[in-house]
Amino acid sequence: MITRIVKLHFQEDKIEDFLTFFETIKHNVNTFEGCQGMKLLRDLHTPTIVMTYSHWENEQALENYRLSETFGIIWPKIKPWFAEKPEAWSVDAVFDGFSSRL
Repeated sequence: MITRIVKLHFQEDKIEDFLTFFETIKHNVNTFEGCQGMKLLRDLHTPTIVMTYSHWENEQALENYRLSETFGIIWPKIKPWFAEKPEAWSVDAVFDGFSSRL
């Protein structure tokens, strides 16, 4: 499993547009084949910054999403709303203190 973190910084007058749009597409991403779950996180001090935090079966599953019609609809819609270039990381967990608390 890999974790994908994507930081998106939106223009101030576009963040609400994004959040409204996200409500319409979140389940399409969250239930995409190979996606094991997703969160949308919002910065406490800069509310125009959000991050998606998602788990994928493997890199091929993530790549399949990036090549999908779903991504092809989402990305062109939100890209003009960015205030800065998005940043993305694909990471492996070295330590997971969340699962040990269950």
